Amino acid sequence: MEQEDTEPGSSQSPASGSSERDGIVELESSEGLPLGTEDHWKVFFDQMSNKRSNSFRHAIHLGNRRLRANSLLEETGLTISQRFIRHIAYETLPRGLDRKWYYDSYTCCPPPWFMITVTFLQIAIFVYYGMALEKWVLQITHPSYLNNPLVYQPQLRRQAWRYLSYIFMHVGVEHLGFNVVLQLLVGVPLEMVHGAVRISFIYLAGVLAGSLAASVADMTAPVAGSSGGLYALVSAHLANVVMSWSGMRCQFKLIRMGIAMICMSLEFGRAVWLRFHPANHPAYTHPSFVTHLGGVLVGITLGVVVLRNYEQRLHEQSIWWIFLLIYLLFVVFAVLWNIFAYSLLEIRLLPPA
Repeated sequence: MEQEDTEPGSSQSPASGSSERDGIVELESSEGLPLGTEDHWKVFFDQMSNKRSNSFRHAIHLGNRRLRANSLLEETGLTISQRFIRHIAYETLPRGLDRKWYYDSYTCCPPPWFMITVTFLQIAIFVYYGMALEKWVLQITHPSYLNNPLVYQPQLRRQAWRYLSYIFMHVGVEHLGFNVVLQLLVGVPLEMVHGAVRISFIYLAGVLAGSLAASVADMTAPVAGSSGGLYALVSAHLANVVMSWSGMRCQFKLIRMGIAMICMSLEFGRAVWLRFHPANHPAYTHPSFVTHLGGVLVGITLGVVVLRNYEQRLHEQSIWWIFLLIYLLFVVFAVLWNIFAYSLLEIRLLPPA
């Protein structure tokens, strides 16, 4: 039996022989069996979250020598799409086994629909309001900019959808352009690797944290733009790169990290300048910059846990539950703050625009 395992022409791999000795069922043994309702839902969720199964993790831990031996960089004769997938693997995953498995198993089904859909809606809504206001740069300076159902305004904080819908409004084409470029360059590759469920969670958690943080720390300012969700994704990715520095094989990572930090700092500086720049109308207040900070905090906590556990279920990670509990406690605190703080602190707000 040992001789057959080591022969190159044998049809049985070392991993399969080891799995038989340990009593582990091969993946192929269940292909012909019908799936129950729960199994169909599990397969669907695994596809949406792009996670590997426990059986595959067993195969890796038992020793898949072929997977370990073949390096992606040694692959030849690749098509453009295969080269792109390999590039994404090296850009986002620090472990060679993860990169190899992702490259072999990625089918673009489902595609990265979440980030593409959000970005398309943001562009379409911006174009609509740009034509309506006849203003494309610094739209926030237009007297009618806040007259829409999307921007978060503290006077209308009881309209709960505004804590999320503000991501579809931007203060100008310069603001939209920066967010769209980073969402496509960072968000789409992350969604291709980690799936729509996980990336949408990080993004929307950053969006909600950004508006709630602004409502607590900058109580009189409106909120516009997708910087909360964008900064959650980018900061989670950058933190993951730093924490897995030796394993990341992306080219010029130090230079690219520096460029990303400079761009994010410039965008944050623009937001701070705009917040304290005198408004054209005394009844208006420019949007808050605190949303950026809320997104960063989500990214370096919940976001890092998600990106660093590509091959593991999140519910198996104790640190995931700790950060999730902290996030939920903050949400509850912010909700109570919005209910009682304005009256307790006797803050007077001007009528909504």
